[in-house]
Amino acid sequence: MGLYVEARIRAGLDEVWDRSQLPDRHQRWDLRFSEIDYLPCTPGEPQRFRYATRVLTLLTVDGTGVSAGERNRPDGTRTSALRFASAHPLSLIEEGRGYWRYVPDGAELRFLTGYDYRPRWGRFGRFVDRLVFRPLMGWATAWSFDRLRLWCERGITPERSLRHALAELAARTAAVLATAALAPVLPTAVLAVTVLAVAAAALLLPPLPVTPAARRCLRRPPERSAGRGGSAAAPTALLATLEQP
Repeated sequence: MGLYVEARIRAGLDEVWDRSQLPDRHQRWDLRFSEIDYLPCTPGEPQRFRYATRVLTLLTVDGTGVSAGERNRPDGTRTSALRFASAHPLSLIEEGRGYWRYVPDGAELRFLTGYDYRPRWGRFGRFVDRLVFRPLMGWATAWSFDRLRLWCERGITPERSLRHALAELAARTAAVLATAALAPVLPTAVLAVTVLAVAAAALLLPPLPVTPAARRCLRRPPERSAGRGGSAAAPTALLATLEQP
């Protein structure tokens, strides 16, 4: 899979499963989606769904997908696999597939995802994806996973955590601007060093405990560096089920 994100959450498996599988809860914490709705399907078939992302106030990009889940696996984990596609001409993602995995680990739950997609728009689309869109998607996934962690562990709702993030961003930006405003009273060389130092601190200092942060999530499968497959491997059986007509 092209993108991988893992968060460790001190919460029960059922709680994390419900908040990531039920559309009305999932759309609250996942920055990548504005709306997620189940579509009608017959009993026993994989669940079909519609998703939408609001890019601008009057512009929404949507798509559809299908998912299947295993709630009770012999090893105590749960897995959900999905395929998705968008026919919207402004969607860089043409089609893709991925999985969610829930792995109990002592008092914590390893909540992880791996997914990949094919961009549209030919060579230009591949360039934009590699340079901008794919890194942004990886960051948004990790930030959202930490937002879910705060909701499960500390009871901070996704709406509150977003306000915390915006307030902290505003405070850090204000600190840099306030330092730059000292130009009339500081020598140019001193001002430049001071502004650079404050800007570096604003970028590098850890976020507050109540603020979501992508840096708290793992961005590479731990088994990859050890040369093993393990729990990060894609659920090929479930994905094969979704490929059937």
